[in-house]
Amino acid sequence: MRILPFALLCQLLMPAFVFASDMEITPFRTVNQSPLVMIHPLPADSSSLVTPKGKLSTALTFDLANNYAKSSSTGESLILDGESTRTTLHLRYGLTDAVEIGAELPWITQDGGFFDSFIIGWHDTFGMPQGGRNTAPKNRISYSYTKNGVQKLVMNSSGSGVGDVVLNGGLRLYEEKTAALHDSISLRTTVKLPSGDSNYLRGSGAAGGTISLNGASNHFTEYGTLGLFGSVGGLYSAKGDVLRDQQEPLAAFGTVGLGWGVTPWISFKVQLNANSRLYKDSSLAEVSKPAFMLVFGGALKFPGDYTLDIGVTEDISVGTAPDVALHLGLSKNF
Repeated sequence: MRILPFALLCQLLMPAFVFASDMEITPFRTVNQSPLVMIHPLPADSSSLVTPKGKLSTALTFDLANNYAKSSSTGESLILDGESTRTTLHLRYGLTDAVEIGAELPWITQDGGFFDSFIIGWHDTFGMPQGGRNTAPKNRISYSYTKNGVQKLVMNSSGSGVGDVVLNGGLRLYEEKTAALHDSISLRTTVKLPSGDSNYLRGSGAAGGTISLNGASNHFTEYGTLGLFGSVGGLYSAKGDVLRDQQEPLAAFGTVGLGWGVTPWISFKVQLNANSRLYKDSSLAEVSKPAFMLVFGGALKFPGDYTLDIGVTEDISVGTAPDVALHLGLSKNF
């Protein structure tokens, strides 16, 4: 009797899903949300699919990241303690069947947040190291970096505003779609505009751009959809306002992931995001170490061609990404 209401709800919802097409495995639209990394032009969108001519692809993504890092070495000390949210509207329009243009419009908040106590309790429950988080003031914002006695970064004030706007384009290089598979390869490029306030770490204070090669292969089987995707590329960043003399102008990045579409309306997937160092002349992992971030979760497909991505990220290379971050992404094609 206790499960009867749940069973009835499933029966009511199931007809809405059974007529959906096969669930394709697509990448999470998210990047490293570390305060020192998210201001650079790492692309959030690594999909190999190009929007068809005359069609509009839209997505609204939300990334919440809780940061806590306290590191020091000879001549250096760093604190990254705060919480950020990044809400981004993604738009892509097909100019031809092989060419698309688009834009990303982000809104960023940096503040003390409210997840510190929850994360401390989570770490205690599973015996995970706190790294000093449990002795630090709760729900504060304090970003600072000192090198050789010089304060090179300091931000202790909350704030919200527009981030760096991104213009992008895509070129389809190859696509094959049958009843049994969907393979695609595309070339993507982005241009980041310095529209975000670098004083509040909503931008770098300089323009930048990327170029990347993206691919995916989806196989539709009797066991569901099996998908593999990946990307590799490079970025250029002009000298900005944040750690200007330590900034690396060139960097490499990539993603790789796989997933399983259990039914036409639900899938599970895991994704690895990586990038080479974005700053030099530091022995601290948070500043000068290559970053590796794991995203795991899945997607739900709803009537009306809506898809909801749900993911949780973890810094598998400690200190190079937030301790924990939540990613939500709602997309629809018109």
